[in-house]
Amino acid sequence: MRRRLWPRGLRARLLVTFVLVTVLGAAAAAWSSAGSASTALVDSTQRRLTEATAAQIGALAPQLSYPPDQAGLDRLRAAVGPDTLVTYRHLRSADGAGAALVTEELREAVRVRGRLVAQRVGGDGGSWLLIGTPVMITDLDGTRTPSGIEVYAAHDLGDVERRIDGLTRSAIGTAALALPPAALLALLAARSVLRPVRELRDTARRLADGDLGARSLPQGADELAELTATVNEMAESVQASMAAMRRMQADARRFAADVSHELRTPLSTLTAVMEVLEDAADGMDPDARESARMAITETHRLVRLVEDLMEVSRFDAGTVRPRLEEVDVAGAVRDCLRARDWLDRVELTAPAESRSRLDRRRLDVIVANLVGNALRHGEPPVRVDVSASPGEVRIEVTDAGRGLPEDVLPHVFDRFYKADAARTRTPGSGLGLAIALENARLHGGDLTAGNADGGGARFVLRLPRGMADQVEDG
Repeated sequence: MRRRLWPRGLRARLLVTFVLVTVLGAAAAAWSSAGSASTALVDSTQRRLTEATAAQIGALAPQLSYPPDQAGLDRLRAAVGPDTLVTYRHLRSADGAGAALVTEELREAVRVRGRLVAQRVGGDGGSWLLIGTPVMITDLDGTRTPSGIEVYAAHDLGDVERRIDGLTRSAIGTAALALPPAALLALLAARSVLRPVRELRDTARRLADGDLGARSLPQGADELAELTATVNEMAESVQASMAAMRRMQADARRFAADVSHELRTPLSTLTAVMEVLEDAADGMDPDARESARMAITETHRLVRLVEDLMEVSRFDAGTVRPRLEEVDVAGAVRDCLRARDWLDRVELTAPAESRSRLDRRRLDVIVANLVGNALRHGEPPVRVDVSASPGEVRIEVTDAGRGLPEDVLPHVFDRFYKADAARTRTPGSGLGLAIALENARLHGGDLTAGNADGGGARFVLRLPRGMADQVEDG
């Protein structure tokens, strides 16, 4: 994987960006100053050397005889200085590196223009300034004509280059000197900028952890202060919404608990009446008997709903505690099926014995809900498979029906959820699977829903073995 060279943290990015901008700005300014100084130095040197060469030639030119001889050319070369080439037709006088450095381009320019020409060239030893000029003859009437003598002087620019190198090193040093104060200023700037960001991050983290009273104090009047104020407003809105939601949830739970409690006494009386009515139903005429049986069925359904509501209310209030004991899980499952006369309708696969510490009554509630749900809404055969490992007990309930649709799976354990509107009058309360899940979690286990490979719904209960002893309240 390719490594990222640019830092990820906001603090590091601010530091790097600030230092880079400062150092690059200082380097650009120093480099520009060094470049301007170098150009000025080269121009002044060139101007000085050309003026000196022209003055030397002008001083000796009147003393030459025309046409000149070799001795005259030698005197002119000696007067101009070392590294000089003087030519006149086929005569030439050379000294040092002048003859080797003079280019045909320079000679052509001197002959065509008929005036002094300067050119900078590179040699083995560095840069050189070549100055070429024709020697002019001034007539009595002031007319200037070329004498045919050409002077080429080479001047070593090594000293100038060394001075330019010094300016360059000075520019680099200036940029380097700007690094420590730039880093210090970057640290100070990053600290002042990131302090409110860190405070805002800490506030957001506290809000995410559930502390809805967390707030940050806006500082200044910049964009960060506006962001802080916005986050505070959001937190206040969320806190108000959560408080209202908690009040509504508490009211709903209290209402369900109160209603369930108030209905117990009249339902007990109504159940007793229904038992009497059930005994007398056989002697009624068909219409009255049908009405009586419907009333009995609805009464049993109402009693089951109230019992489930009271159970859910105890879970919501946090008052439920498991009553643990040593239980043979396979035997408890078999007893659950036998008590409801389901043994001949359910295929049970279980080891001879699988003991675990759990609440036997709540295990019975879980298994009864799962198997009853499979018998009512699935298709035979309904299978119950009990297995145990050193760490957990596993109970799997499957049927051979159509299975659970994908849109139903996320809501299987929701309270009062029924996937088929046509099943709203079934004996179930719509709370059975939700209560089964709460009982599984009460044991530190879990209950999951899915579909078997061959079709049909599959519910898997996992309960850990060996919970600590607790006593159920209520």
